[in-house]
Amino acid sequence: MQDLANSAIETAKKRGASYADVRVMDIRHRDISTKNGEVGTLAESESLGIGIRVIASGAWGFASTDRLTREGVQACAAEAVEIAKASALAKRENVALAPEKTYVDTWQNPFLKDPFRIPVEQQIDLLLAADKEMRRVKGITVAEGTMAFRRIDQLFVSSAGSSIHQIKMQSGAGIFATSFAGTEIQKRSYPSSFGGQHMLQGYELVESFDLVGNAGRLAEECVALHSAAQ
Repeated sequence: MQDLANSAIETAKKRGASYADVRVMDIRHRDISTKNGEVGTLAESESLGIGIRVIASGAWGFASTDRLTREGVQACAAEAVEIAKASALAKRENVALAPEKTYVDTWQNPFLKDPFRIPVEQQIDLLLAADKEMRRVKGITVAEGTMAFRRIDQLFVSSAGSSIHQIKMQSGAGIFATSFAGTEIQKRSYPSSFGGQHMLQGYELVESFDLVGNAGRLAEECVALHSAAQ
């Protein structure tokens, strides 16, 4: 990552950039969902690319690529400079950066268990077990569960001398019970709505929710909403 970022900045400066910064991003995703005893979503992907931002002739230019070879990165940096020079034809004034110190640092959010090292079959089994517990409750029409994981590995390097490496591990999960009765629909979620609870943690976050242990209570509360006082 560092070598590619340095190559991009060097190329941009040779092409006439007065400033350049680079972000190399490596992002991994895993998404799982279940519904009424069946797997609804099972997707895993990884994307890797570089974005290059420059100031040339007093204007901004930006380009990005997933061709992470020296030649690909150099071509991307050259394109960013050409875009900046083209933008300069319509500028009203030169870009002026605020004064800022340089930073060299590495940061990673703390986590105990890498969710991508947990077998996906184990994660699916957990959601299906919670799904089964919700459907044990009479009156439940739809039982759903989700898990989502993101690993974002990002390197920022600037021609001003900054180099910042960050790794962010995001995990989240939730279960949802829906009950139809006549013309009324009630829904209950745990531990939160809109796709569950997500935080900068590892798989230990999902384990802390005890989805299976809370599934029955959640379903009973959902059905009880039909007869609850307004």
